[in-house]
Amino acid sequence: MSEHIVTSFDDDLREVGKLIREMGGLAGSMVNGATMALLSADIALAHRVVSDDAVMDASQRELDERAISLIARRQPMADDLRAVVGAIRMAGDLERIGDLAKNIAKRVEAIGHDAVPRDLSHSIEAMAGLVLGQVHGVVDVYGERDAEGVALLRDEDERIDVKYTSVFRELLTYMMEDPRNITACTHLLFCAKNLERIGDHVTNIAENAYYVLTGQQLPATRPKSDETAQPAA
Repeated sequence: MSEHIVTSFDDDLREVGKLIREMGGLAGSMVNGATMALLSADIALAHRVVSDDAVMDASQRELDERAISLIARRQPMADDLRAVVGAIRMAGDLERIGDLAKNIAKRVEAIGHDAVPRDLSHSIEAMAGLVLGQVHGVVDVYGERDAEGVALLRDEDERIDVKYTSVFRELLTYMMEDPRNITACTHLLFCAKNLERIGDHVTNIAENAYYVLTGQQLPATRPKSDETAQPAA
């Protein structure tokens, strides 16, 4: 993005970009904290993740206010307008990621003080690692203005979908094998779905980022491998 004659205009745009990076960092921290709290039954950590959601909401409101004020005062066009509108859209998805991380954290107290058995949790941990890599990655590649990297990252959501399908089937198997696993597995199923939805929001962010950087839309169709929503034959 080129420099403007009015220096304060560039300052305004940089501040909007800084808020997006801060929200991305907080989103990653919340996803990581919620997963760690879930796997270790750390109720105190879960409470911190829940409280962080208020910070995320406040950040989104601040970004919206700054972006709307910038549009009203500067009347940006072309690349600048795409950057501002794209930031508003990306902030909405980051706020939803925070909500989903909060939902995972809320499950921790419902499961109780006992850590989830390792044989039930290792797949969730692996899935969370994929999701966390996506959350951090999309903010990084956007900050580097790497349009190709954004496009590649968007397509990697298929790996999360595949992992979710595997986790879904694995947890159902544990439930059928031992009814004592039903309560914990039910909570873990909800957590896995929240992680899968976080991946979808990262995809939305990547699509908006690509449009901001190039002025072009990524193809509407992309790989989608969540088989849990497909009807049985």
